[in-house]
Amino acid sequence: MQFIWPSLLWLLLFIPLLIGAYLLVLRRRKKAAVRYASLMLVRDAITPGQSIRRHLPPALFLMAMTAAIFAMARPTAVMLLPSEYMTLVLAMDVSRSMLATDVQPSRIAAAQAAATSFVKDLPRAVRLGIVSFAGTAFVVQTPTDNREELTAAIDRFSLQRGTATGSGLMLALATLFPDDGIDLEQAIYNNRWGGGRTNGPSSLDQTRKEKAEKKPFKPVAPGSFTSGGIILLTDGRRTTGPDPLEAAKMAADRGVRVYTVGFGTPGGGVIPGMEGWSFWATIDEKTLKQVAGITGGEYFAASTGADLSKIYETLSARFAMERKETEISGLLSALAALLLIAAGALSLAWNHRRGPELRPRAEAAA
Repeated sequence: MQFIWPSLLWLLLFIPLLIGAYLLVLRRRKKAAVRYASLMLVRDAITPGQSIRRHLPPALFLMAMTAAIFAMARPTAVMLLPSEYMTLVLAMDVSRSMLATDVQPSRIAAAQAAATSFVKDLPRAVRLGIVSFAGTAFVVQTPTDNREELTAAIDRFSLQRGTATGSGLMLALATLFPDDGIDLEQAIYNNRWGGGRTNGPSSLDQTRKEKAEKKPFKPVAPGSFTSGGIILLTDGRRTTGPDPLEAAKMAADRGVRVYTVGFGTPGGGVIPGMEGWSFWATIDEKTLKQVAGITGGEYFAASTGADLSKIYETLSARFAMERKETEISGLLSALAALLLIAAGALSLAWNHRRGPELRPRAEAAA
């Protein structure tokens, strides 16, 4: 728990003073009891239950004062709350390895069916963008809450050669942050990746202009971005494009969690090739786990279409709720008010009952 106005916590020093004042009043009342002709009257009037009742209302009052002081300091806490607005990007592998039939009827067909169900079950507060990647990456659908457009985009998947996992991840990140100036050309086409040369010359003035227009970037804590995330599904290993671990670091610097899904049977599957040739494809679980670990996300393994559907259901439920740092001074204020009401009500009820009980005995003693 943190506080927006922590300087007000010094008011807690009044609590021990109030306790001391209460004990002082009790001591004075004890001395005044000596004036009774017989202490047996007081001993008979005060039962064990009445002794607890005597101190409970003041204790509730002190608790209410403590809660009120904490509320004045405006505490904040990370709480699980319904998502108000969130943007997700689904990066889907559409390489030819998705033709493998180790998942019936095929990997791509099962993935499309599960993704379609995922779209239908998404909370209305969540927008979804779709990126497909093979030898390069493409934005199939910009983020939208239109479920029909998303379903149509999934149906438009076209399989290609190559697996540029890093390109897919970086394009998903650029789709999530369109104003961050992420160099898509560098990431997708390898023009300047790792210090390579550009396709054409650029003037000194143009270079200076690009540097001037580039916004300064300040990294944030991994997983701190609560308004969106990336789901990366692939069934193979990277064969081209940038390193997905480098792309994962870029996502982590922006606080974006990447949830990776390895799709396919553990032993891999046979992919039909050209002219009767075929090849074997296996999941690069090590890299996918590293990507999820770097960004604070989670890795999932799916070997069947049903497994993939369950993963999507889990993610859909997770995105319906999000952890937010929220001010909870209102809750503490309400708690303080309830404690004050309880203290006052108990004090009135018990004192009202005790008065008539003592009066007949006092009159009889007189």
